[in-house]
Formats: sequence, C-alpha cells, structure tokens
Amino acid sequence: MNIPDKLHYTKDHEWILVEGEIATVGITDFAQGELGDIVYVEVETVGKQLDAGVVFGTVEAVKTVSDLYLPVSGTITELNPALGNSPELVNNDPYGEGWMIKMKISNPEEIKSLMDAKAYGQVVS
Repeated sequence: MNIPDKLHYTKDHEWILVEGEIATVGITDFAQGELGDIVYVEVETVGKQLDAGVVFGTVEAVKTVSDLYLPVSGTITELNPALGNSPELVNNDPYGEGWMIKMKISNPEEIKSLMDAKAYGQVVS
C-alpha cells in the first residue's frame, strides 16, 4: 500500500497536500482499495467555507456510497475536472491524477492535528 511521506492524513482516509495556503485533498490508496471501482465523485460545495470534519462530497463505488470529510477548515475552490469523465482516476492514481478538490485553508494550525505517513500506516496496517 502506498502512503507518501509528503502528505497528511485523517482517520477517515483523506489525504491533504499543503502548498502555502492552498491544499489539495483526495482519498488514500487504502480507501480506494476498500471502496472498489469508483464510478462517480460528487462535490457540490465548491465556493463554500466549511469546517474541518464536515462532509464536502461523496464518492460512489459499484457497491457503496461514502462521504468525504474535509481534513481542515477552509473554502473549496476547485473540483478536479477530470473526475467527471474519468472517476476511475481515484482508483488508478489516488495521490496524483485522482485528487478530488483544491481548497484555501482558513486555519493552518489544524494541519498539526492530522497524522503523518507513519501514524496513518499504523492505523491501516
């Protein structure tokens, strides 16, 4: 299982890559493996300010629908446009082309409450 060191992780299996005040968010390799073949990603919160831990969208797989939780507070600025036609990118490349949203972080201190790769690895092993 792939758990990149440069990312932060949540107990709900989202990852976040922070670049200044902008962050990219997706689901982990573990999460996509548990869900199975992803057929649809829905995010209707673009442009909204949300608190950490709030549902920002859903991911639909062949057998289930799962909520997506925001790792830190902020404003959703973008949904990955490639997922509209190719939701399988989440399965094929969860940390790259399969990213879900970009957001502007409102409270950078919240990042400290997230897990690093080592801690997340212990959660899923």
